[in-house]
Amino acid sequence: MAVPLSNSLLPLKLDIFRSQKCFSLPLSGQSSQTRSRKPTLPCVFLRASESLSTTIANDLKVHEHEEQEQEYDELSRTTKQPERKLSDIWPELHGEADWVGLLDPMDPLLRAELIRYGEMAQACYDAFDFDPFSKYCGSCRFMRRRFFESLDMTNHGYEVSRYLYATANINLPNFFKQSRWPKVWSNKANWIGYVAVSNDETSKSLGRRDITIAWRGTVTRLEWIADLMDFLKPINGNSIPCPDPTVKVESGFLDLYTDKDENCRFCKFSAREQILTEVKRLIEMYGNEELSITITGHSLGSALAMLSAYDIVETGLNVLPDSRALPVCVFSFSGPRVGNVRFKDRMETLGVKVLRVVNVHDVVTKSPGFLFNEQVPAALMKMAEGLVPWCYSHVGVELVLDHKNSPFLKPTGDPTCAHNLEALLHLLDGYHGKGHRFFLASKRDPALVNKASDFLKDHYLVPPYWRQDENKGMIRSHDGRWMQPERPKLDDHPADMHHYLKQLGLTSDHYH
Repeated sequence: MAVPLSNSLLPLKLDIFRSQKCFSLPLSGQSSQTRSRKPTLPCVFLRASESLSTTIANDLKVHEHEEQEQEYDELSRTTKQPERKLSDIWPELHGEADWVGLLDPMDPLLRAELIRYGEMAQACYDAFDFDPFSKYCGSCRFMRRRFFESLDMTNHGYEVSRYLYATANINLPNFFKQSRWPKVWSNKANWIGYVAVSNDETSKSLGRRDITIAWRGTVTRLEWIADLMDFLKPINGNSIPCPDPTVKVESGFLDLYTDKDENCRFCKFSAREQILTEVKRLIEMYGNEELSITITGHSLGSALAMLSAYDIVETGLNVLPDSRALPVCVFSFSGPRVGNVRFKDRMETLGVKVLRVVNVHDVVTKSPGFLFNEQVPAALMKMAEGLVPWCYSHVGVELVLDHKNSPFLKPTGDPTCAHNLEALLHLLDGYHGKGHRFFLASKRDPALVNKASDFLKDHYLVPPYWRQDENKGMIRSHDGRWMQPERPKLDDHPADMHHYLKQLGLTSDHYH
Protein backbone atom coordinates (compact mmCIF):
# COMPACT_ATOMS: atom_id res chain seq x y z
CA MET A 1 0.00 0.00 0.00
CA ALA A 2 1.41 3.40 -0.92
CA VAL A 3 1.25 5.68 2.09
CA PRO A 4 1.46 9.43 1.34
CA LEU A 5 2.97 11.55 4.07
CA SER A 6 0.74 14.53 3.60
CA ASN A 7 -2.36 15.57 1.77
CA SER A 8 -0.58 18.70 0.57
CA LEU A 9 2.48 17.31 -1.27
CA LEU A 10 4.14 18.62 -3.36
CA PRO A 11 3.99 21.72 -5.57
CA LEU A 12 7.58 22.52 -6.58
CA LYS A 13 7.55 26.28 -6.12
CA LEU A 14 10.29 28.67 -5.15
CA ASP A 15 8.94 29.45 -1.72
CA ILE A 16 7.67 26.02 -0.67
CA PHE A 17 10.65 24.82 1.34
CA ARG A 18 9.14 24.02 4.69
CA SER A 19 6.15 22.32 6.20
CA GLN A 20 3.48 24.56 7.65
CA LYS A 21 3.36 22.14 10.57
CA CYS A 22 7.08 22.14 11.35
CA PHE A 23 6.60 24.26 14.47
CA SER A 24 3.29 22.97 15.69
CA LEU A 25 4.55 22.28 19.22
CA PRO A 26 3.71 25.57 20.95
CA LEU A 27 6.03 27.39 23.25
CA SER A 28 3.62 27.51 26.14
CA GLY A 29 2.41 23.93 26.06
CA GLN A 30 -0.59 22.27 24.52
CA SER A 31 -2.93 19.50 25.52
CA SER A 32 -1.78 16.01 24.64
CA GLN A 33 -5.07 15.38 22.91
CA THR A 34 -4.57 18.26 20.50
CA ARG A 35 -0.87 17.61 19.98
CA SER A 36 -1.27 13.97 19.09
CA ARG A 37 -4.24 14.23 16.76
CA LYS A 38 -3.41 12.47 13.51
CA PRO A 39 -4.90 13.20 10.08
CA THR A 40 -6.44 10.22 8.37
CA LEU A 41 -4.11 8.69 5.80
CA PRO A 42 -5.80 8.62 2.40
CA CYS A 43 -6.10 5.30 0.64
CA VAL A 44 -4.18 4.92 -2.60
CA PHE A 45 -5.11 2.23 -5.15
CA LEU A 46 -2.49 -0.41 -5.71
CA ARG A 47 -0.89 -0.97 -9.05
CA ALA A 48 -1.87 -4.29 -10.56
CA SER A 49 1.74 -5.39 -10.56
CA GLU A 50 2.24 -4.80 -6.86
CA SER A 51 2.58 -8.02 -4.95
CA LEU A 52 0.20 -9.08 -2.19
CA SER A 53 3.12 -9.57 0.20
CA THR A 54 4.24 -5.96 -0.29
CA THR A 55 0.69 -4.77 0.36
CA ILE A 56 0.42 -6.73 3.60
CA ALA A 57 3.85 -5.55 4.76
CA ASN A 58 3.02 -1.90 4.18
CA ASP A 59 -0.38 -2.27 5.83
CA LEU A 60 1.33 -3.71 8.88
CA LYS A 61 3.67 -0.71 9.00
CA VAL A 62 0.73 1.67 8.95
CA HIS A 63 -1.01 -0.23 11.74
CA GLU A 64 2.21 -0.31 13.74
CA HIS A 65 2.51 3.49 13.48
CA GLU A 66 -1.12 3.89 14.57
CA GLU A 67 -0.52 1.62 17.57
CA GLN A 68 2.56 3.64 18.52
CA GLU A 69 0.53 6.85 18.41
CA GLN A 70 -2.20 5.33 20.57
CA GLU A 71 0.44 4.18 23.03
CA TYR A 72 1.97 7.66 23.07
CA ASP A 73 -1.47 9.24 23.63
CA GLU A 74 -2.06 6.96 26.61
CA LEU A 75 1.41 7.73 28.00
CA SER A 76 0.78 11.48 27.62
CA ARG A 77 -2.52 11.23 29.49
CA THR A 78 -1.11 9.17 32.36
CA THR A 79 2.09 11.24 32.80
CA LYS A 80 0.63 14.69 32.23
CA GLN A 81 2.66 17.33 34.02
CA PRO A 82 1.78 20.91 34.99
CA GLU A 83 1.96 23.27 32.05
CA ARG A 84 5.31 25.03 31.75
CA LYS A 85 6.07 28.19 29.84
CA LEU A 86 9.24 28.71 27.86
CA SER A 87 9.48 32.24 29.22
CA ASP A 88 9.78 30.83 32.75
CA ILE A 89 12.40 28.12 32.15
CA TRP A 90 14.44 29.42 29.21
CA PRO A 91 17.75 29.61 31.17
CA GLU A 92 17.46 25.89 31.86
CA LEU A 93 16.82 25.15 28.17
CA HIS A 94 19.69 27.47 27.26
CA GLY A 95 22.09 25.25 29.19
CA GLU A 96 22.27 26.93 32.58
CA ALA A 97 22.64 23.49 34.23
CA ASP A 98 24.14 21.69 31.20
CA TRP A 99 20.76 20.16 30.29
CA VAL A 100 20.87 17.69 33.19
CA GLY A 101 17.60 15.72 33.28
CA LEU A 102 16.32 17.20 30.00
CA LEU A 103 17.72 14.75 27.45
CA ASP A 104 16.57 11.36 28.77
CA PRO A 105 13.64 11.40 28.70
CA MET A 106 13.57 14.20 26.16
CA ASP A 107 12.03 17.41 27.43
CA PRO A 108 9.33 18.49 24.93
CA LEU A 109 10.13 22.20 25.22
CA LEU A 110 13.84 21.56 24.69
CA ARG A 111 12.99 19.41 21.66
CA ALA A 112 10.93 22.25 20.20
CA GLU A 113 13.74 24.73 20.84
CA LEU A 114 16.34 22.48 19.20
CA ILE A 115 14.15 22.03 16.14
CA ARG A 116 13.54 25.78 15.95
CA TYR A 117 17.25 26.63 16.03
CA GLY A 118 17.97 23.72 13.67
CA GLU A 119 15.53 25.21 11.20
CA MET A 120 17.31 28.54 11.46
CA ALA A 121 20.52 26.74 10.47
CA GLN A 122 18.64 24.90 7.69
CA ALA A 123 17.48 28.28 6.39
CA CYS A 124 21.10 28.97 5.41
CA TYR A 125 20.94 26.04 2.98
CA ASP A 126 17.49 26.87 1.68
CA ALA A 127 18.47 30.47 0.98
CA PHE A 128 21.91 29.77 -0.50
CA ASP A 129 22.37 29.99 -4.27
CA PHE A 130 24.57 27.01 -5.10
CA ASP A 131 23.66 26.80 -8.81
CA PRO A 132 26.88 27.23 -10.84
CA PHE A 133 24.78 28.47 -13.77
CA SER A 134 23.51 31.41 -11.74
CA LYS A 135 25.49 34.64 -11.84
CA TYR A 136 24.56 35.00 -8.17
CA CYS A 137 26.01 31.62 -7.22
CA GLY A 138 27.51 31.80 -3.73
CA SER A 139 25.14 34.52 -2.52
CA CYS A 140 21.86 34.56 -0.60
CA ARG A 141 18.86 34.36 -2.91
CA PHE A 142 16.69 36.65 -0.81
CA MET A 143 16.76 40.22 0.41
CA ARG A 144 17.75 40.54 4.06
CA ARG A 145 14.56 42.32 5.10
CA ARG A 146 12.41 39.58 3.57
CA PHE A 147 14.60 36.61 4.47
CA PHE A 148 12.22 34.66 6.72
CA GLU A 149 9.18 35.73 4.73
CA SER A 150 10.76 34.34 1.53
CA LEU A 151 11.35 31.01 3.32
CA ASP A 152 7.84 30.87 4.80
CA MET A 153 9.36 31.12 8.28
CA THR A 154 7.69 34.24 9.64
CA ASN A 155 6.23 32.14 12.48
CA HIS A 156 9.72 31.93 13.99
CA GLY A 157 9.42 35.61 14.89
CA TYR A 158 12.94 36.84 14.07
CA GLU A 159 14.27 39.65 11.90
CA VAL A 160 17.62 39.38 10.13
CA SER A 161 19.83 42.32 11.07
CA ARG A 162 22.91 41.38 9.07
CA TYR A 163 24.25 39.00 6.43
CA LEU A 164 27.67 37.38 6.89
CA TYR A 165 30.33 36.83 4.22
CA ALA A 166 33.70 35.09 4.00
CA THR A 167 36.54 35.25 1.51
CA ALA A 168 36.72 32.33 -0.90
CA ASN A 169 40.51 32.52 -0.89
CA ILE A 170 40.57 29.89 1.87
CA ASN A 171 41.53 26.38 0.73
CA LEU A 172 38.03 24.88 1.16
CA PRO A 173 36.86 24.42 -2.46
CA ASN A 174 34.00 22.12 -1.50
CA PHE A 175 32.57 24.75 0.87
CA PHE A 176 32.72 27.74 -1.44
CA LYS A 177 30.55 27.87 -4.55
CA GLN A 178 31.26 30.01 -7.60
CA SER A 179 29.41 30.72 -10.83
CA ARG A 180 30.58 29.45 -14.21
CA TRP A 181 29.65 32.75 -15.85
CA PRO A 182 32.23 35.52 -16.35
CA LYS A 183 29.92 38.26 -15.01
CA VAL A 184 29.10 37.49 -11.37
CA TRP A 185 28.09 39.27 -8.16
CA SER A 186 31.52 38.55 -6.61
CA ASN A 187 34.42 36.30 -7.53
CA LYS A 188 35.99 36.42 -4.07
CA ALA A 189 33.14 36.15 -1.55
CA ASN A 190 30.54 33.67 -0.36
CA TRP A 191 27.48 34.25 1.85
CA ILE A 192 27.93 32.15 5.00
CA GLY A 193 25.07 33.04 7.33
CA TYR A 194 23.22 35.78 9.16
CA VAL A 195 22.56 37.48 12.47
CA ALA A 196 18.92 37.76 13.58
CA VAL A 197 17.09 39.12 16.61
CA SER A 198 13.72 38.10 18.01
CA ASN A 199 10.85 40.55 17.50
CA ASP A 200 8.77 41.94 20.36
CA GLU A 201 6.07 39.26 20.26
CA THR A 202 8.53 36.36 20.12
CA SER A 203 10.72 37.94 22.80
CA LYS A 204 7.73 37.96 25.12
CA SER A 205 7.15 34.24 24.46
CA LEU A 206 10.84 33.42 24.87
CA GLY A 207 11.20 35.40 28.07
CA ARG A 208 14.08 37.46 26.66
CA ARG A 209 15.36 39.19 23.54
CA ASP A 210 17.35 36.55 21.68
CA ILE A 211 20.28 37.38 19.38
CA THR A 212 20.84 34.42 17.07
CA ILE A 213 23.80 33.78 14.79
CA ALA A 214 23.29 31.08 12.15
CA TRP A 215 26.21 29.73 10.13
CA ARG A 216 25.99 27.90 6.80
CA GLY A 217 27.67 24.54 6.42
CA THR A 218 28.35 22.45 3.33
CA VAL A 219 25.47 22.06 0.87
CA THR A 220 25.49 18.32 0.16
CA ARG A 221 28.95 16.84 -0.35
CA LEU A 222 31.32 15.76 2.40
CA GLU A 223 34.59 16.26 0.53
CA TRP A 224 35.32 19.37 2.60
CA ILE A 225 36.55 17.02 5.32
CA ALA A 226 39.44 16.08 3.03
CA ASP A 227 40.13 19.80 2.47
CA LEU A 228 41.02 20.26 6.13
CA MET A 229 44.71 20.57 6.80
CA ASP A 230 44.08 18.65 10.04
CA PHE A 231 46.61 20.91 11.69
CA LEU A 232 46.09 22.61 15.04
CA LYS A 233 47.36 26.14 15.52
CA PRO A 234 47.17 28.50 18.53
CA ILE A 235 43.92 30.44 18.46
CA ASN A 236 45.71 33.64 19.46
CA GLY A 237 47.88 33.34 16.35
CA ASN A 238 45.06 34.95 14.33
CA SER A 239 44.62 37.92 16.68
CA ILE A 240 41.86 36.30 18.75
CA PRO A 241 42.65 36.99 22.41
CA CYS A 242 43.58 34.04 24.58
CA PRO A 243 45.79 34.00 27.69
CA ASP A 244 46.85 30.40 27.08
CA PRO A 245 49.03 29.76 23.98
CA THR A 246 48.34 26.02 24.22
CA VAL A 247 44.66 26.57 23.26
CA LYS A 248 44.58 25.41 19.64
CA VAL A 249 41.97 24.93 16.90
CA GLU A 250 41.94 23.49 13.39
CA SER A 251 43.75 25.94 11.11
CA GLY A 252 41.21 25.85 8.25
CA PHE A 253 38.31 26.77 10.55
CA LEU A 254 40.34 29.56 12.09
CA ASP A 255 41.38 31.01 8.72
CA LEU A 256 37.80 30.92 7.46
CA TYR A 257 36.69 32.87 10.54
CA THR A 258 39.47 35.48 10.54
CA ASP A 259 40.67 36.01 6.95
CA LYS A 260 39.54 38.86 4.72
CA ASP A 261 40.21 40.45 1.34
CA GLU A 262 40.34 44.23 1.50
CA ASN A 263 39.84 44.48 -2.27
CA CYS A 264 36.43 42.77 -2.09
CA ARG A 265 33.31 44.75 -1.25
CA PHE A 266 31.75 41.83 0.66
CA CYS A 267 34.74 40.32 2.46
CA LYS A 268 36.87 43.38 3.15
CA PHE A 269 35.95 42.67 6.77
CA SER A 270 36.50 39.19 8.21
CA ALA A 271 33.62 37.07 9.44
CA ARG A 272 34.99 37.70 12.91
CA GLU A 273 34.81 41.48 12.51
CA GLN A 274 31.29 41.24 11.09
CA ILE A 275 30.07 39.12 14.01
CA LEU A 276 31.65 41.11 16.83
CA THR A 277 30.51 44.50 15.53
CA GLU A 278 26.94 43.36 14.95
CA VAL A 279 26.62 41.68 18.33
CA LYS A 280 27.99 44.79 20.01
CA ARG A 281 25.51 46.98 18.12
CA LEU A 282 22.55 44.79 19.11
CA ILE A 283 23.64 44.60 22.74
CA GLU A 284 23.81 48.40 22.86
CA MET A 285 20.38 48.61 21.23
CA TYR A 286 18.67 46.18 23.63
CA GLY A 287 20.96 46.53 26.65
CA ASN A 288 18.10 47.40 29.02
CA GLU A 289 16.29 44.12 28.26
CA GLU A 290 16.86 40.51 29.25
CA LEU A 291 19.17 39.19 26.51
CA SER A 292 20.64 35.91 25.32
CA ILE A 293 23.08 35.02 22.56
CA THR A 294 22.37 31.75 20.74
CA ILE A 295 24.64 30.46 17.99
CA THR A 296 23.71 27.61 15.69
CA GLY A 297 25.20 25.84 12.71
CA HIS A 298 25.35 22.55 10.89
CA SER A 299 28.43 20.71 9.68
CA LEU A 300 31.25 23.18 9.04
CA GLY A 301 28.85 25.90 10.23
CA SER A 302 28.94 24.23 13.64
CA ALA A 303 32.70 24.78 13.80
CA LEU A 304 32.19 28.48 13.06
CA ALA A 305 29.51 28.57 15.76
CA MET A 306 32.04 27.23 18.29
CA LEU A 307 34.71 29.76 17.30
CA SER A 308 32.35 32.74 17.37
CA ALA A 309 30.90 31.72 20.75
CA TYR A 310 34.40 31.42 22.19
CA ASP A 311 35.39 34.76 20.68
CA ILE A 312 32.35 36.66 22.01
CA VAL A 313 32.99 35.48 25.57
CA GLU A 314 36.79 35.63 25.53
CA THR A 315 36.70 39.27 24.35
CA GLY A 316 34.15 40.06 27.08
CA LEU A 317 31.62 41.28 24.54
CA ASN A 318 28.81 39.57 26.46
CA VAL A 319 29.57 41.48 29.67
CA LEU A 320 27.34 44.53 30.15
CA PRO A 321 28.43 47.81 31.82
CA ASP A 322 26.65 46.72 35.01
CA SER A 323 28.86 43.55 35.03
CA ARG A 324 26.00 41.22 34.04
CA ALA A 325 27.19 38.48 31.69
CA LEU A 326 24.80 37.53 28.90
CA PRO A 327 24.40 33.74 28.52
CA VAL A 328 26.03 32.39 25.36
CA CYS A 329 24.89 29.01 24.05
CA VAL A 330 25.75 26.92 21.00
CA PHE A 331 23.27 24.47 19.48
CA SER A 332 25.49 22.42 17.19
CA PHE A 333 24.16 20.01 14.57
CA SER A 334 26.40 17.31 13.06
CA GLY A 335 29.51 19.29 13.88
CA PRO A 336 33.14 18.19 13.62
CA ARG A 337 35.73 18.53 16.35
CA VAL A 338 37.15 22.05 16.40
CA GLY A 339 40.12 22.19 18.77
CA ASN A 340 42.28 20.40 21.29
CA VAL A 341 41.45 19.53 24.89
CA ARG A 342 42.79 22.94 25.99
CA PHE A 343 40.19 24.60 23.78
CA LYS A 344 37.51 22.43 25.38
CA ASP A 345 38.72 23.35 28.87
CA ARG A 346 38.84 27.05 28.02
CA MET A 347 35.29 27.01 26.65
CA GLU A 348 34.08 25.41 29.87
CA THR A 349 36.02 27.90 32.02
CA LEU A 350 34.46 30.80 30.13
CA GLY A 351 30.98 29.36 30.70
CA VAL A 352 30.04 28.82 27.05
CA LYS A 353 27.24 26.23 26.94
CA VAL A 354 27.30 23.75 24.07
CA LEU A 355 24.74 21.10 23.14
CA ARG A 356 25.78 18.95 20.19
CA VAL A 357 23.11 16.95 18.33
CA VAL A 358 24.62 14.13 16.27
CA ASN A 359 23.64 11.07 14.27
CA VAL A 360 25.68 8.14 15.55
CA HIS A 361 26.36 7.04 11.95
CA ASP A 362 27.69 10.43 10.80
CA VAL A 363 31.40 10.37 9.88
CA VAL A 364 31.75 14.16 10.12
CA THR A 365 31.22 14.15 13.89
CA LYS A 366 34.16 11.74 14.20
CA SER A 367 36.52 14.11 12.39
CA PRO A 368 39.14 15.49 12.65
CA GLY A 369 41.10 13.62 15.28
CA PHE A 370 39.93 10.20 14.23
CA LEU A 371 42.74 8.50 16.20
CA PHE A 372 43.45 10.89 19.07
CA ASN A 373 40.34 12.39 20.62
CA GLU A 374 38.30 12.72 23.83
CA GLN A 375 37.63 8.96 23.89
CA VAL A 376 41.33 8.14 24.33
CA PRO A 377 42.58 7.83 27.94
CA ALA A 378 43.74 11.18 29.29
CA ALA A 379 47.32 9.99 29.95
CA LEU A 380 47.72 8.81 26.35
CA MET A 381 46.22 12.03 25.00
CA LYS A 382 48.63 14.12 27.07
CA MET A 383 51.56 12.10 25.72
CA ALA A 384 50.30 12.33 22.13
CA GLU A 385 49.78 16.12 22.30
CA GLY A 386 53.52 16.60 22.50
CA LEU A 387 54.20 14.33 19.53
CA VAL A 388 51.43 14.80 16.92
CA PRO A 389 49.51 17.93 15.83
CA TRP A 390 46.10 16.29 15.45
CA CYS A 391 44.79 15.60 18.95
CA TYR A 392 41.21 16.90 19.10
CA SER A 393 38.40 16.96 21.64
CA HIS A 394 34.67 17.58 21.34
CA VAL A 395 33.15 20.33 23.48
CA GLY A 396 29.99 20.31 25.56
CA VAL A 397 27.06 17.91 26.02
CA GLU A 398 26.21 15.38 23.32
CA LEU A 399 22.75 14.17 22.28
CA VAL A 400 23.19 11.04 20.17
CA LEU A 401 20.44 10.02 17.74
CA ASP A 402 20.23 7.00 15.42
CA HIS A 403 18.51 7.11 12.04
CA LYS A 404 17.97 3.35 12.21
CA ASN A 405 15.31 4.00 14.86
CA SER A 406 13.06 5.90 12.45
CA PRO A 407 10.50 3.71 10.64
CA PHE A 408 10.32 6.35 7.91
CA LEU A 409 13.94 6.05 6.74
CA LYS A 410 15.38 3.34 4.54
CA PRO A 411 18.71 1.59 5.04
CA THR A 412 21.46 3.33 3.11
CA GLY A 413 25.21 3.41 2.88
CA ASP A 414 25.23 7.00 1.66
CA PRO A 415 27.18 9.03 4.25
CA THR A 416 25.49 12.28 3.16
CA CYS A 417 22.15 10.92 4.41
CA ALA A 418 23.54 10.36 7.89
CA HIS A 419 24.88 13.94 7.79
CA ASN A 420 21.69 15.55 6.44
CA LEU A 421 20.28 18.29 8.68
CA GLU A 422 16.61 17.76 7.76
CA ALA A 423 17.02 14.08 8.63
CA LEU A 424 18.56 15.05 11.98
CA LEU A 425 15.60 17.34 12.77
CA HIS A 426 13.28 14.45 11.85
CA LEU A 427 15.14 12.24 14.33
CA LEU A 428 14.86 14.95 16.99
CA ASP A 429 11.11 15.13 16.53
CA GLY A 430 10.81 11.39 17.03
CA TYR A 431 13.24 11.03 19.94
CA HIS A 432 11.79 10.63 23.43
CA GLY A 433 14.73 9.08 25.27
CA LYS A 434 16.90 5.99 25.23
CA GLY A 435 14.83 2.86 24.75
CA HIS A 436 11.65 4.81 23.90
CA ARG A 437 9.78 4.19 20.69
CA PHE A 438 10.20 6.61 17.82
CA PHE A 439 7.21 8.92 17.42
CA LEU A 440 6.93 12.34 15.78
CA ALA A 441 5.94 14.53 18.70
CA SER A 442 5.19 17.72 16.74
CA LYS A 443 4.10 15.99 13.51
CA ARG A 444 6.95 17.64 11.64
CA ASP A 445 6.51 16.66 8.00
CA PRO A 446 8.83 13.72 7.15
CA ALA A 447 8.74 14.81 3.48
CA LEU A 448 11.29 17.47 4.45
CA VAL A 449 13.88 14.70 4.82
CA ASN A 450 13.90 14.20 1.04
CA LYS A 451 14.22 17.90 0.32
CA ALA A 452 17.90 17.38 -0.53
CA SER A 453 18.42 13.64 -0.10
CA ASP A 454 17.07 10.19 -0.98
CA PHE A 455 16.44 8.88 2.51
CA LEU A 456 12.69 8.25 2.90
CA LYS A 457 11.26 4.82 2.14
CA ASP A 458 9.86 4.69 -1.38
CA HIS A 459 6.32 3.74 -0.41
CA TYR A 460 5.79 7.25 1.00
CA LEU A 461 5.83 8.54 -2.60
CA VAL A 462 8.10 11.51 -1.89
CA PRO A 463 10.59 12.08 -4.71
CA PRO A 464 14.23 12.52 -3.70
CA TYR A 465 15.84 15.95 -3.96
CA TRP A 466 12.44 17.53 -4.52
CA ARG A 467 13.29 21.08 -3.53
CA GLN A 468 14.13 23.11 -6.62
CA ASP A 469 13.60 26.56 -8.06
CA GLU A 470 10.77 26.93 -10.51
CA ASN A 471 12.29 26.87 -14.04
CA LYS A 472 15.75 27.02 -12.38
CA GLY A 473 15.08 30.66 -11.61
CA MET A 474 14.46 31.65 -15.22
CA ILE A 475 11.64 34.11 -15.97
CA ARG A 476 10.02 35.34 -19.16
CA SER A 477 10.74 38.92 -20.15
CA HIS A 478 8.23 41.37 -21.65
CA ASP A 479 9.32 40.39 -25.17
CA GLY A 480 8.76 36.68 -24.46
CA ARG A 481 12.40 35.69 -24.00
CA TRP A 482 13.59 33.55 -21.08
CA MET A 483 16.29 35.10 -18.91
CA GLN A 484 17.85 35.14 -15.46
CA PRO A 485 16.34 38.07 -13.57
CA GLU A 486 18.41 40.76 -11.92
CA ARG A 487 18.29 40.78 -8.15
CA PRO A 488 18.15 43.81 -5.87
CA LYS A 489 21.47 45.19 -4.74
CA LEU A 490 23.01 42.80 -2.24
CA ASP A 491 23.68 44.03 1.28
CA ASP A 492 27.34 44.29 2.15
CA HIS A 493 28.30 46.08 5.37
CA PRO A 494 26.64 48.81 7.47
CA ALA A 495 28.03 52.33 7.44
CA ASP A 496 28.88 52.24 11.15
CA MET A 497 31.30 49.29 10.89
CA HIS A 498 34.38 51.41 11.55
CA HIS A 499 32.75 53.00 14.59
CA TYR A 500 32.24 49.61 16.26
CA LEU A 501 35.60 48.26 15.07
CA LYS A 502 37.27 51.20 16.80
CA GLN A 503 35.30 50.56 20.00
CA LEU A 504 36.42 46.93 19.92
CA GLY A 505 40.03 47.81 19.18
CA LEU A 506 39.86 46.11 15.79
CA THR A 507 40.77 49.02 13.53
CA SER A 508 43.29 48.34 10.78
CA ASP A 509 46.26 49.70 12.71
CA HIS A 510 45.42 47.44 15.59
CA TYR A 511 44.28 44.34 13.79
CA HIS A 512 47.12 43.32 11.48
